Amino acid sequence: MLIIPVKEGESIDKALKKFKKKFERTGVVKELRARQQFTKPSVRRRDEIKHAVYIAAMKREENS
Repeated sequence: MLIIPVKEGESIDKALKKFKKKFERTGVVKELRARQQFTKPSVRRRDEIKHAVYIAAMKREENS
């Protein structure tokens, strides 16, 4: 359960924004979408490798 401390005088919009950000960081929605369909382990691993290559290229480009 997420607990969002709300300071006195703080607007509801600000508290809601904090809640949404905290909820997004937990990864619940991402996990639910991933569980809607089965992904073979080989395909999942291939995607992880592609992502790692992409991140490495971005870091390399950033350092150049």
